Amino acid sequence: MPSLDPKSLSTSKLQGYLLSTIAPRPIAFASTIDVDGNPNLSPYSFFNVFSANPPILVFSPARRVRDNTIKHTLENVEATKEVVINMVSFDMVHQMSLSSTEYAKGVNEFDKSGLTMLKSDIVKPFRVAEAPVQFECKVNDIIALGTEGGAGNLIICEVVKLHIDDDVLNEDGSINQQKLDLVARAGGSYYSRVKKGFFEIPKPIASLGIGVDSFPDYVRNSMVLTGNDLGMLANIEALPTDESVKNFVADLGSRYPNIKTATHRQKHKLARNYLSFGDVESAWKILLS
Repeated sequence: MPSLDPKSLSTSKLQGYLLSTIAPRPIAFASTIDVDGNPNLSPYSFFNVFSANPPILVFSPARRVRDNTIKHTLENVEATKEVVINMVSFDMVHQMSLSSTEYAKGVNEFDKSGLTMLKSDIVKPFRVAEAPVQFECKVNDIIALGTEGGAGNLIICEVVKLHIDDDVLNEDGSINQQKLDLVARAGGSYYSRVKKGFFEIPKPIASLGIGVDSFPDYVRNSMVLTGNDLGMLANIEALPTDESVKNFVADLGSRYPNIKTATHRQKHKLARNYLSFGDVESAWKILLS
């Protein structure tokens, strides 16, 4: 059994051990606003509940290991002292993953991920309407744990109002864990669906994903594609070219001879089939055909 001195390891190596072994971890999908009122949305897995009286949640946006910069979430809570922590169900996990893309300051991750902003009752940051549980919080304290890359910043939040979707409640008002269907974070690209076990989501591309707000209306407003489908489709750098779509459809015609006359609904169903195998590029070519 290897016995390791943390001080002998690079920060990235140590971080990999910590994230892969202290797992799965619940996800705080944190919604904040900056001083100008611009919404921000980002997930954090250094998160848990620490008190019921008063109701205290703590999450930690760490300083980036690669360049020692801080997250927009941390900047926002330092300025406004408010945050909404949304819980992540399986139905929205790809949209949540997309929102972790490092878009420029002022870019609205609600728009990029295709999630719905819902006005809060007490705090200014918006809730995520698709989240099964949402905690409106006031920030009591922020504790910096260091000044170098990888150092955490404990954001101590007091819940001032919580919202629970009726669909995840039992008749007696208690939470039905099966219906809640939460996901948690593990190491690398691994997540854990509480009721089914581990699965993988590729990390968002290093370049910026186009986002759901860049979709044609007939794709963004699809009655067939799910939130997870939209999250996968949004995590590309650019849409396929007209020429590549034309060539793909020509090849596809041998298997699907009616593809050129198919309705949007039929194409969306076929695209979902490709997405189930992780083939985002082919799914887009079908949708754009």
